[in-house]
Amino acid sequence: MDRLKINSLSYGKYRSITIGIYLIFYGQVVSAEETDVEVIEVSGQRIINHGFSPKNTAINGPFGDDLGLADIARSMTPITSEMMEQLNITDLQDILAVTPSSYAASGFGAPSLPTLRGQLGELFQDGMRRQAGNNGFGVPLSFNSVAQLDVIKGAPPVLFGSSQRNGGFVNLQSKRASTDKSLAKVKLTAGRWDQYSAQLDIAAPIVEGESGFRISAEHVDNGSFYDYSSFKSDSFYAAFRLLPDSQSTWDINFEVYQVEFTDNAGINRPTQALIDHGLYITGQGVQPNGSTVPGVGAVISPTGQVKIARSTVLTDPDNENEAKTFLLHSIYTRELTDQIRLKNTSYYQHLTRDEIAQNSFVEIIDGADTAQNRLELINDWNNQQQTTLAFDVRYNKVRGYSQFTTEADDPIDLIGSLENRRIPLTAEQQSRLVELRPGLFVSPGGQYDINNDNAGDFSLSDTTDSTSWQTGFAIQQDSQWSERLRTNFGYRIDFYDVEARDPIAPNGQIAARDSINETLHSGQASINYKLNADLTVYAATSYNEATSNSMAGGTSLGADNLISEQNFATENTLNEVGIKYIPNDSAWYIDGSVFNQRRSLRNRDGSNTGIKTKGVELQVFYDAAPYWFNIGYSYLDARYDNSSSSQNSGQIADAFDNSRPDIIQGSSVGAPNFTAFAPSDRRVQGIPEQTLSVNGGIYLTESWQAGFAALYTSSYPLDFLATVNIRDQYTLGINTSYRINEQTKLRFDIANVTNQKNWRPVFEGGYFGSTLVFPELPVHAKLTLTHSF
Repeated sequence: MDRLKINSLSYGKYRSITIGIYLIFYGQVVSAEETDVEVIEVSGQRIINHGFSPKNTAINGPFGDDLGLADIARSMTPITSEMMEQLNITDLQDILAVTPSSYAASGFGAPSLPTLRGQLGELFQDGMRRQAGNNGFGVPLSFNSVAQLDVIKGAPPVLFGSSQRNGGFVNLQSKRASTDKSLAKVKLTAGRWDQYSAQLDIAAPIVEGESGFRISAEHVDNGSFYDYSSFKSDSFYAAFRLLPDSQSTWDINFEVYQVEFTDNAGINRPTQALIDHGLYITGQGVQPNGSTVPGVGAVISPTGQVKIARSTVLTDPDNENEAKTFLLHSIYTRELTDQIRLKNTSYYQHLTRDEIAQNSFVEIIDGADTAQNRLELINDWNNQQQTTLAFDVRYNKVRGYSQFTTEADDPIDLIGSLENRRIPLTAEQQSRLVELRPGLFVSPGGQYDINNDNAGDFSLSDTTDSTSWQTGFAIQQDSQWSERLRTNFGYRIDFYDVEARDPIAPNGQIAARDSINETLHSGQASINYKLNADLTVYAATSYNEATSNSMAGGTSLGADNLISEQNFATENTLNEVGIKYIPNDSAWYIDGSVFNQRRSLRNRDGSNTGIKTKGVELQVFYDAAPYWFNIGYSYLDARYDNSSSSQNSGQIADAFDNSRPDIIQGSSVGAPNFTAFAPSDRRVQGIPEQTLSVNGGIYLTESWQAGFAALYTSSYPLDFLATVNIRDQYTLGINTSYRINEQTKLRFDIANVTNQKNWRPVFEGGYFGSTLVFPELPVHAKLTLTHSF
């Protein structure tokens, strides 16, 4: 497959900046952007709100439309566009700045999914689940199309339906066109390591009061602190709004996004000396057959211990990693009668991806197509009772190839030459795979016994050609029993019809295939009670049956050439109580929750591991000029629920012999060595028990603002046996912005201003906890110029 071309949308970083500067200083002012300052008069008190609090944000989709925070019995954080800009939120990991319980692994340097309450979460856009990735490793996300992020804890509600990941979810609210207002804005950024971006956002009515459009284009060209790393992307987004009559609204949007990015596995051999002092053990691993090519069971004889540059990571200049996706969303609403409303939401996404790494890892998605349509009928029986009926159909077809059976990270000496990192396949390894292209080998999508010895002769990964139909019926009842008491009940049933085939069976073999039909259920119940006009308490419970999928939401055959019923046996429960303080006559917003969540985690061998998570969350916001601040705190106790777990190797000491006990007392077991641990209730590795974020700012004048962002995470074990621990860590950032005139603003950010040498896991679930660790960025700065015209 040819490499994806992105030149059609790419203008180049210098040309983009030149055009932007021209528009700023010579462009004609065609309209005024909506003001970002809200002035509220309450009982004679003047409160100036800059949009840095979610207090008055409307929530659309998960539990209904136009709901306030007091109406929803869940812990959640709406992040408005103003908050995204002020808190410098540019990817899903950044939501930790404002959202409790959202600490995440690095996702191999390119996060594609959120992590909430120590568990992978889902990604929705306009209420529709997006293709995201294979257990957190997928395609990076652009916020070019996004106006608001709604971060909600717990499994998706019945209206959204059964999914794969249930720690929580982020629902992206798309930018909308307007039929009565115009705006035009250009944003340019420049940062350390030659990181540049340019975005142009334009909206205007087509026919005043009847139709309008919005277009947003973004180009990103980022160098990197890390060796052999870069990020280049282009996004083009367009939205259209039509008001056919006084009873109907139709919003439609599409996005084309293409990206070249680096799969960054961080630093291997994570010892406590590496974490505490940056010391790396040298020496190339040797396989049992004497080969120094990284492989299973290799043993390292330490040759020394050196200070490693944190930019030296497991990357390769010859790696290829690129993706292209197209998304289409449509939302049509109509008032059928005074009591009945119709809402029809449609979604389509097409995704292709190529990753070919020099360490033998391959993931190629020839094509993944997802289409979904949900029809909702909302009946307002009266002002107190509302019933929502939903009929949902989702189609997913994936044809993809993968190969991860010959990766071996621990044997690689990062200090040595690039050849130390490369894994050319031996003839024996190639014989257990299938040649997809000349010189490129992948796993077949099924197992075959070629030599009739009653044993499979091939190495399996996630290769599949699968098709699935998900048909769901949901009912939700909202009842406002009095001014104080509100309840919500919901139930959903989903019917799955899934077929999986081997798209690349070995020569002479009949391609394996299987099909399965399953039925999944989910339900929810909640109660909200207003103690007074400002204070609401709530209790919520939910039960959800979910799926386990492979790349792009596909389904792979197991070693027995069957679709495992266990793929449809992931049960999730949530019990949560909380309180929300939302005063009408002040600038405060405070909420807190206590929860108990149980869920299952899919392991690489297809099995599920039960995890139980208990915790406490607190959010505090204050937004009234000249001051604003927010605090987010979480306590998580995440443990295995008398369940087994596994790692790429038992512990880092397994990779070494004991020839240098002064450096490390090695066990000579060799690594990688897949290790399954006995059922236990041990603490889940890779998750801090406590996180605390504090952000604030002050308007020194009407035009000049200064702010800060601080984050603290408590210590946690990196691996299952807790042989290596990440210590308590903090990060401090500062920022300042100056409004040059009514249209132009300049902002300067310095992140990690104290240059802390922080670490985080590479992958969710702790599988690589004894193998890899990710070094976070050192101090760096970014300049942002925004102009409205």
